[in-house]
Amino acid sequence: MSENYNPMSYAYLESGVTYRRPPQRLPDRVKLTSPATDVMTDLTKVAGMTMGPCAGLDAAHQRMVASGVRLLMVADQQNNILGIITSTDLSGDRPLKYLQEVGGKREDIFIRDIMTPQEKLEVLSIADVERAHVGDVVATMKTVGRQHALVVDTDADGNQVIRGIFSAKQIGMQLGESIDTIEIAKTFAEVVGR
Repeated sequence: MSENYNPMSYAYLESGVTYRRPPQRLPDRVKLTSPATDVMTDLTKVAGMTMGPCAGLDAAHQRMVASGVRLLMVADQQNNILGIITSTDLSGDRPLKYLQEVGGKREDIFIRDIMTPQEKLEVLSIADVERAHVGDVVATMKTVGRQHALVVDTDADGNQVIRGIFSAKQIGMQLGESIDTIEIAKTFAEVVGR
């Protein structure tokens, strides 16, 4: 080894240390006429929050609280999206309905048991989002009765990849008003008349 290099000194990691994550800087205030991308969590700029399907409900809740999010993507070990779980799923009637069907206790429920599975996830195209306004996103979320909307892009091979997430709560904070998107049992296909 060359004599021009000096070894660096080691130190011990202090307790309570966290790690840096790339922040996405969203505008504090937007208007309904602002670009839709101004209210989208862009997963090319900030890491998406995931959990494995065998995590318990309390672990999912703790991850949401610690991360300041209300939606987790449920992914397998290869990062394939299996579904999503929201704070509404955790605190709503899904756990109770599941226990009525199979028995057991709340601690016995995995997030895979109550998540919205991948095949039922409706998504928006990034191409459409890039041409849309905040008002269009709000209207879409109200029409389908959802608190969240996933946005997809395509990778180099033409496969779908989740690019972003809209949150009614986040949009409401940026607009300075509450966005009420009462959850209803409609599918996007029913809304657009397919």
